[in-house]
Amino acid sequence: MADTLKDIPEFFETEIGESISARTDALGTFRELGPPDLCHIIKANSKPGLKELGSYHYVSGVDASSSATLAAYLNSLTYSLDDTQSWFSKSNAWRIRSGIYCCFNAFSRVDVRVEVKIPGGVESYYVDVRGERHEATAAIWQETYLSAILRAILYSDDSYYRLAGYRKLDPITNLAFEARFLEAVEALFWRGWQLGSNPEIQTATTVHNHLTSGVMKYFGDSFRYGPAIELYEKLIKKDPELGALLAQSYLGQNEEIKAVKVLNENLKLAPMSYPLLHVQVDFLRNKGEYEMALKLAKFAVNTTPSEFLTWAKLTEVYIDLEDYKNALLTLNSCPMFTYSERDMHRMPPPARTHLPIKVDIMNSGIMEEDAAGRENEADPNLARLPAPALHGTFAKAYALLTRLASKIGWDDLLKCRSYVFVMEEEYRMQKAKEDIRKSSVSLNEQEPIEKPSKSTTEEEIPAKGESSTKEESSTKEESSDEKEDQDQDKESDELNDQMNSVDLNDDNDEGTAPVEVHHTPLVRPEQVAEDKSKTENTGTDVETTGTPNPSDGVNFSFSNKRLCERWLDNLFMVLYEDLRIYTFWRTESAHYRAQQMPYRKTGTEWELLGDLALRLWHENEAREAYEQCLDHKFSAKAWMKLLEIYVTESNVQRALLAAVKLTVYHERWYHEIVYPSEIARNLNIVIRREGLSKMQNMLTSMNLPRPVQVLMTRYFDFAELFKVEGYEF
Repeated sequence: MADTLKDIPEFFETEIGESISARTDALGTFRELGPPDLCHIIKANSKPGLKELGSYHYVSGVDASSSATLAAYLNSLTYSLDDTQSWFSKSNAWRIRSGIYCCFNAFSRVDVRVEVKIPGGVESYYVDVRGERHEATAAIWQETYLSAILRAILYSDDSYYRLAGYRKLDPITNLAFEARFLEAVEALFWRGWQLGSNPEIQTATTVHNHLTSGVMKYFGDSFRYGPAIELYEKLIKKDPELGALLAQSYLGQNEEIKAVKVLNENLKLAPMSYPLLHVQVDFLRNKGEYEMALKLAKFAVNTTPSEFLTWAKLTEVYIDLEDYKNALLTLNSCPMFTYSERDMHRMPPPARTHLPIKVDIMNSGIMEEDAAGRENEADPNLARLPAPALHGTFAKAYALLTRLASKIGWDDLLKCRSYVFVMEEEYRMQKAKEDIRKSSVSLNEQEPIEKPSKSTTEEEIPAKGESSTKEESSTKEESSDEKEDQDQDKESDELNDQMNSVDLNDDNDEGTAPVEVHHTPLVRPEQVAEDKSKTENTGTDVETTGTPNPSDGVNFSFSNKRLCERWLDNLFMVLYEDLRIYTFWRTESAHYRAQQMPYRKTGTEWELLGDLALRLWHENEAREAYEQCLDHKFSAKAWMKLLEIYVTESNVQRALLAAVKLTVYHERWYHEIVYPSEIARNLNIVIRREGLSKMQNMLTSMNLPRPVQVLMTRYFDFAELFKVEGYEF
């Protein structure tokens, strides 16, 4: 007689209650939305002498609006006990004696708990960061309900929450639940900034926070912006900055005239609001009006120079305009923020783990387990690429740098880099001139130049042989100094030794010369500490303007070049490594093809090459690599990327196959959520384009096993119930 739950994951404790204690101890470390909900149960056996068992699992999507709904979830687990019977036994001797459901309230920073004793009563309370118990009020329950739904929406596809034993349920299953969700959002909207925001945003506001991100994701993934528009129209009177969200919603509904009117009216009331300006910038970029977008993007930087988003948007506009030098200068000026890990608490190691597979899924013939053995091995050079480890603002900045490289090529990017930034050789020459001048001219004339050159040269060049310097923006120098990515310095040191031996040809395999240090001064691993003192000089050393000015017509020379931020120099090294591996792969692949020989890689290597190609904006090569990966092993990541690519290419049949594979995989790992999810979002795009009836017919023609057919039908039922665009044809 089994002591496990059927179809539900479990981690068994070494000591009963240790998971609850670990969660209580970690309450003070949660900074944003908090961890997934924790469900803990204690099982007892009717036979005397058998020890009680404690187990737990993570869950999201459970209705947390009252103690009754959470108690109902705990009670439902009593029907999930594995009732496998022996030949002579009548029933399972194990029963659930009690359970505790923990749900973090992200507004008040407390953990709401419902304790159920079977048989017996239900007790609800909340625990604060000191571990003290308090009675839960109606306001606490409303906050907890909204916190739980936002976690279910935002964590549905978050790669940082791919936990084993994490059960994901649908947070909103019908229109009545959606209406209640909107009521809670309206009631707590002005406290949304307390929840924190995406890592690219330094300061959470009423527009940029996890509450608005959840609302926009929920309605945006199904392109049903109507309810969001109604919500924002009620709230906009209090803060004109909400016009940014309202205009975005109108644009999502293809109501451009209304969106422009909203922007016009609210920009008059809040002309310094960068969210409003950014919506207008994106609208103009979509219309090809890049010059107008540039003026607005510059104004947004001037109004909010401390935010990464404003500088990143200006960089994007410069790239659109093919003004790559100013794009690089603007990217260099971005204020970078330290990435904070997502809220999660460490659990004691479980005594044992139970991760059952549903019988219907196991017998479907479609489920594929992750491969083991050689197919999971990968070349260390490929597996240790530094780019996948980038997060937050550094990941966004790297995406902009790779976009620049894809537009103009590596060689031209390096020329552009040496044109706008002070290079090591130039710096050495300047120092030599200063030394000569120092020996022949009176000290009174030399001081303005001599002091900064001493502070940088004596400490930087003998120590590291650095190759380029950084710019110091007057509008955000404090911010950028505090947020440097020092972890990449070590990686850059390792890359220096490889520089001279690598041929970095471009994709066309033209017979260009290898990239030498003199042409590509990428050998600088670090330069930060002394730059501020250097840029304080107002002589001919370095121009210290914060915002790049493309219209001043200045001819760049050493006297007005800028200093390269250390984090950007490190990103160049990361890009160099990516391009080196990518070029080697494409050259080797072409060689094998020319020799009509099979080109062999393991499944994991193909998956990593697909990621690499996507990072460098080579979608066709990425698709080829992911498809090769799937020939060798099952990879949920490869299927997900291919689903997005197939939807973009309007390859409906292949997109539907990818959705089937992913749905079965998710069901195996207890992701029972239909919406919002990446699968649903991509299927909704196809439904808008092709129509619901055609999609249903194509699904029927695939002759899937009945349980899988039922799983897939849920996506189409959602589209019909919530009237996703395309449901009527």
